[in-house]
Amino acid sequence: MAVKTIAEAVRDTLREAMQQDDRIIVIGEDVGLRGGVFRITEGLMQEFGEERVIDAPLAESGIVGVAIGAALHGLLPVAEIQFADFIHPAFDQIMNEAAKIRYRSNNDFHCPLVIRVPYGGGVHGALYHSQSIEALLGHIPGLKVVAPATPYDAKGMLRAAIADPDPVIFLEHKRTYRLIKGEVPEGSFTVPLDRAEVRRQGRTIALFSYGLMLHYALEAAERVAQDGIDTAVIDLRTIAPLDRPTILEWAQRCGKVLIAYEDNKSIGAGAEVAALIAEEAFDSLDGPILRVATPDVPAMPFSPPLERHVMPNVDTIEQALRRLAAY
Repeated sequence: MAVKTIAEAVRDTLREAMQQDDRIIVIGEDVGLRGGVFRITEGLMQEFGEERVIDAPLAESGIVGVAIGAALHGLLPVAEIQFADFIHPAFDQIMNEAAKIRYRSNNDFHCPLVIRVPYGGGVHGALYHSQSIEALLGHIPGLKVVAPATPYDAKGMLRAAIADPDPVIFLEHKRTYRLIKGEVPEGSFTVPLDRAEVRRQGRTIALFSYGLMLHYALEAAERVAQDGIDTAVIDLRTIAPLDRPTILEWAQRCGKVLIAYEDNKSIGAGAEVAALIAEEAFDSLDGPILRVATPDVPAMPFSPPLERHVMPNVDTIEQALRRLAAY
């Protein structure tokens, strides 16, 4: 067991997996000699060579298209999109090709593809380096969309994603890369890609979150616990498919629900969680379902004070917990 950051967990997992299976290749912008802008693939080209760690042109549709072709011919590609904001040119390949290959071939073909995507704000990246795109991707049937928030999950879910026969979008919050540390076991293990995890037990409010917001949610829950507000914190971990049984179980147990997520509030992942609970657990609710999310602004501001104002944080989650507890 070793203490690692999320960045270290992802890098070490890629290296271990590539050592064990020569079908795994890495492709993306600057993933080779530079090791990626976040240094996640640092050292991999030197160890595995240019045929397995491929520096691609600045063409996301080409990166994903080549990766799809490699997957269809027996390889296990791990494609990196440098920032989530750059993924949109590849949407045709992701939505109309990768996500539909199993269906359009009547199960004759599958696409074992992992697309790693650094996402999220809080790093002063402004307009083109701060987007949360999970709701867009989670809307596409045929894709799994996962967002690990701990080093343990980063390793276990990446191993599971590589082993999955279908395409997986692997979201990595940039601010958590070196901020969040945790114990990671040695050796290979997997974490299911369709299971939420209860991070904190509680009886008063069920607080659902994922990614960076999960850590803010845990801190907010500890603050309000001093005043007797006993909050369960559930890490969704997977945006698509949602772990419906766990979501409904904790909504019914607690009777009050708060959802904290970084994406824009309207039509985000939290809206789907809220709709599920309203449809299937309404009789168990003791108050309105509340959401804390980024307002529906076109982009993340560059100004640090404005960025802090726009993004959900520990204070805004705490305020929502107190408001909900008062019903």
